[in-house]
Amino acid sequence: MTDDGESEAVEALQRLGLSKYEAGVFVALERLGTGTARDVDRMTDVPRSQVYGAAENLEERGLVEVQQSNPIQYRAVPLKEARETLAERFEREQDRAFEYLERAREGADHEDEHQEGVWTVHGRDNVSSRVRQIVADAEESVLYAGGPDLLDDEVAATLRERADEIDVWVCSATVDDPALVDAFGDSAVTLAPFPDDPTDDAAGRLLAVDGHTILLSVLGGEELPGVRKETAIWSADTGIATVLLELLRSHIVDDIDAEL
Repeated sequence: MTDDGESEAVEALQRLGLSKYEAGVFVALERLGTGTARDVDRMTDVPRSQVYGAAENLEERGLVEVQQSNPIQYRAVPLKEARETLAERFEREQDRAFEYLERAREGADHEDEHQEGVWTVHGRDNVSSRVRQIVADAEESVLYAGGPDLLDDEVAATLRERADEIDVWVCSATVDDPALVDAFGDSAVTLAPFPDDPTDDAAGRLLAVDGHTILLSVLGGEELPGVRKETAIWSADTGIATVLLELLRSHIVDDIDAEL
C-alpha cells in the first residue's frame, strides 16, 4: 500500500510521461534499492503480473537496470541520472509537440489574435502569464494595478524590464508598501496611488496597455490552501476595451499620463 507522499510522487511521474504502473514500480525500487518482482508487489499496488512489463519499459527508458538472475533483480538508476533522463525526454517531447503546432499554425488561415472579443483566463498562474505576455508586447505605456499579494516575481521583473523602454506605472492603494518599494524602488517604474481604496473583497488586478488593451481580474474561492482563485477577462482593439479604458481614464489619478 502507498502513503500520501508516495501517491503524489506516482502522480507527478505520470505527468512526466510514465504510466501508473511504471511510476509505481520506479518509486518502489527507489525505496528498495534492489528487489524482485515479488518485492515490488509487496510494496506497491501494482499487480505482480504487471511489474515485469513495467520494469522492462523502465529499462528501455533508462530508468531501471536489470540483473538476469533467478529470480530477476531490478534496481532504479541514481536519482540524479533519473532526473536528467526524464528532463531530456520531457524536453524532446515538448520540442516535438511545439514544432508540429508551429507548422500547423503556419499552414492555417488564422486571423489576428486581437480579433473582436473578450477572452477569459482562469487560475492565478495563467493570469500572471497573460499579464507578462501583454506587458512584453507593449509599445508605449503600461499601467498595472493590484495588491502586492498578486504581484509575483516574474510579473515584477517584466514590468521593471519594460520600464527601461516605455512608460510603466504600478498603482496601488498602498504605494509605500515595503513589497512594492523592494520590487520597484531602484527601477524606472513609477509608483502611483489609486484614487480610491479598493475595499471590495473580490478585487483582483487591472492592466491597461497602449490605450487599446485591458485586463481585469477578480478573486473567488480558494485555488490552493491559502491562495484565492483568480479569473480574468482581457480584450484588445475592441469596443468593450475602449469603453473600459475610458472609464479608467475618468477615475485615474491626475499624475498618470492621459494617453493611457
